[in-house]
Amino acid sequence: MTALATPDAPLVWEAVSAALTGRGGDPPTEQARADLRDLDLRPARELVRILNETDATVADAVATAGDSLASAVDYIVAALRAGGRLVYVGAGTSGRLAALDAAECGPTFSTDQVVALFAGDDEAAEDDAAAGARAATAVAAGDVVVGVSASGRTPYTVGAVESARTAGARTIAVVCVRGSELARVADLEVLLDVGPEVIAGSTRMKAGTAQKLALNTLSTVTFVKLGKTYGNLMVDVHASNDKLRARARRAVAIATGAPERDVDDAIAAAGGDTKVALVSLAAGVNPTEARARLDASGGNVREALGVLG
Repeated sequence: MTALATPDAPLVWEAVSAALTGRGGDPPTEQARADLRDLDLRPARELVRILNETDATVADAVATAGDSLASAVDYIVAALRAGGRLVYVGAGTSGRLAALDAAECGPTFSTDQVVALFAGDDEAAEDDAAAGARAATAVAAGDVVVGVSASGRTPYTVGAVESARTAGARTIAVVCVRGSELARVADLEVLLDVGPEVIAGSTRMKAGTAQKLALNTLSTVTFVKLGKTYGNLMVDVHASNDKLRARARRAVAIATGAPERDVDDAIAAAGGDTKVALVSLAAGVNPTEARARLDASGGNVREALGVLG
């Protein structure tokens, strides 16, 4: 067997790969590409080219999922608007990417409505469906749960999504394989069909990149629709450091055309609240009135200003 399965025997390589892939229902993400059977023999520059060319296909896979991503956004927007949460669930690379997106939503959009349930750094933890179900006991009926799994069969994630759906939460499966168990137990499937990896089974590569793009899309479009931006300006930023404070000042200056000194004064008078400062300057009202307008508009700057165009 060892002699037959060498990179010098492409037909046998393909046959063995196909046989191993078929056995036990292994997904396409585990397939070994026959055209890369000599990958370890190629020069570094060629390997870089192969990875670049392969990565270039990922955006198309995410674009193909555009309709389902938009439907997922509709679920999430409705839930967050009603006071629910966006709850990501995952293990391994998928879980780490989900946790990253959740962590970034706080400083970017000043929200605590996005959280992540992660199986943990022990790689064996992903095999525990019961642990996923237990983690999901914190999920409420008004939440939306997004399970992220390249194979779509990670027990921890499947267990959590199944439990969340039983509790009445809307559930979404972000997967890279058709007909997966995770998609079966979820209300909505977002399929990122990226195919086999350059290194067979290394789903931190194309699959992980596709998941990162998809999660960025879900959270970004959700918070744009919730009024966390004014145009493409980050006006609900939690300005907790110099970089973010500069970004907030820049957003107010661009939106209002006010000079730097007036922008700084408005932000100070607003207690550091970027939206209040913007509305105060643009509408020519004091911070109290600006805050009242924002409260009445659900935090939407455009509506608070009465600018619909």
